[in-house]
Order: sequence, then C-alpha cells, then structure tokens
Amino acid sequence: MVQIIENKELQEFNTFGIQALCSYFTELNSIEDFHDLIRNVIYQKSEKLIIGGGSNLLFTKNFNGIVIKNSLKGKQIVFEDDATVIVKIAAGENWHEFVMWAIEHNFCGIENLSLIPGCVGASPMQNIGAYGVEIKEVFTELEAYDLINGEKRIFTKEDCKFGYRESVFKKECKNKYLIASVSFSLQKNAPVNVSYGAITGELDSHGINNPTIKDVSEAVIRIRRSKLPDPAVAGNAGSFFKNPEVTTEKFTELKSHFSELVAYPLTNGNYKLAAGWLIEQCGLKGFEYNGAAVHSKQALVLVNINNCSGKDVYVLSGYVLQKVFDKFGVTLEREVNII
Repeated sequence: MVQIIENKELQEFNTFGIQALCSYFTELNSIEDFHDLIRNVIYQKSEKLIIGGGSNLLFTKNFNGIVIKNSLKGKQIVFEDDATVIVKIAAGENWHEFVMWAIEHNFCGIENLSLIPGCVGASPMQNIGAYGVEIKEVFTELEAYDLINGEKRIFTKEDCKFGYRESVFKKECKNKYLIASVSFSLQKNAPVNVSYGAITGELDSHGINNPTIKDVSEAVIRIRRSKLPDPAVAGNAGSFFKNPEVTTEKFTELKSHFSELVAYPLTNGNYKLAAGWLIEQCGLKGFEYNGAAVHSKQALVLVNINNCSGKDVYVLSGYVLQKVFDKFGVTLEREVNII
C-alpha cells in the first residue's frame, strides 16, 4: 500500500534547494501505487502536485496539498529495424542517464540534450530543447493517467500541441494527468546535428572532424558545465526565462538601437531574441538580492547562493523582468513552474 507522509520538508526535492513544507507527500514506484493512491481520501480531498527531479520548480510558499513524487522506472524497446528504434522510457527515469543509455546503444537523436536536469516525464511537458534539438523531433507518444478517475490515455505528438518550451500539459491539461512513460523514435547511424555554432567550435577545439554522437554529447556536456552552475553548489532550475519572440517590426526597431542584438529568425517571420543577452545588457550578471543572484556566467539562470527563500528568487526575477522591459520594451516570461 502506498505510504502518505504528513508535513514533509521539500528542500531535497527541488534543485533550487528551497525550504518548503507540503501537507502530505507520497512516492509512486508503480502504476499499482497510483491506483491505490486515488482511492485514498486524503488524495481525493487534496490539491495535487506531481514532481520528478524537481528541476523546474520554485516554491515561494508551503504547499497546502499532496506532493506526489513520480519514481516510475524502466526502459523498453518496443520496435526496432535496421534504421530506427522506438524506446519506451518510464517517467521517473533520470533524463541525462537515459541520454547516456541511448548513446551507449548507438541510438541517435538526443545526444544534443545531454546534461539537461530532471526526469523523462518532464521532457514532453516542457518540450525540452538545447543546441538545435527539441523533444518534439523524436517524440512518438506518451502514456498518462487521469488524476481523478485513473483512466489511461495515450497522447500522440499532435495531442501534445508542442511549442517553444510549451505543451498541452502546461495549458489545458495542466495538473490533470500523471505521465507514466514517454516513447521516442531514435535512429541508428544517423548523421549528427552540429548546426549549433557552439558545438562546432567545441569540436574544432578538440580536433574532432568526424564526430560521433558520443563526441557531440561530450561537447555539449563541456559547454553546459562551463556556463551553468551545479545545483549541488548553487541551487538553480536551469534557464529561468524563455527566449522571447518578437515581430519583424520590433526586431528591426531594436536592431537600429542595439546593433549587436542577438536574434534568430523563425519560420513564421518573427524573431527569437536571446533572453540572456538582454539581461546581460541590463548589467544584471552577478546581481544579488537577499541570497539570490543572477548567475555571473549565464544571465538566464537565477541561483540560490546563500540559503535564500523562494520569494527572494521570485522578487529577483520580477526585477529582471522590469529592467529588460524598461531597456528594450520586451516582456520576458518565466519558464519555471512557480508554486
């Protein structure tokens, strides 16, 4: 029978390392645990929060409800031919460990997503992406369970409505489903994706001309470690802000005033701006507030450098939003789930 703990401290369950309590806490190790849980009166009457690795959370207060840690484990090859393999990965599996497993088996497609924190179940929720690759490119389907009646539902790629760091699970299906597993279509012997300039530069610096997927993964890991703080040293949730999208007119206006503006053209005619560059231009790299800070190497990241509270991080993020808007007339959006 699934165990429910009262008044659980959540500091170890969020990568910001923020102290917060929840009224109730439980951990799911199987779907049977979930079906057992939904029959529990405490569960039925409580507000619910599902967590995995806790890498996209900011607790600004205690959670008056039940926190459900998704610890479902398992990897399964459900289809394989000479060119393709479809793998079904349980939602509680560590994302980076899954990437390493895929590379070990020479399954291509997610090596550019190495060292992203969190669990597999969060990957479609966020449509995680990095270094020229997004999850939607390899996603096939996911298995989820309704939090009210326990019914299973299969979500296709179309059902998920993927966008930039967006999916149906951040909108109309938010807090309605437990994601149990995610299936990915990976390739055998596919060409690597080194379209992102930083990867090419990193490979060149190591004299690698014909990179393997392992070479690309190791390059990505070196880049990320050089720019991003280790949550064990300075609590953080990775990128705190989304890169904003602006119209061509707005881009042209900004470019006329800021010639070094970092932007990328999109297929819809708009431009995506580099939020980190905008924040840096406001002189905020290393800026501190009550133990929270803008990271000194990557301005997209907010860090807990001195046992700050979640409210301190949130206030700092609001200050960053205001400074960027005042200077550029651009509204940044928080990427992290605020509790």
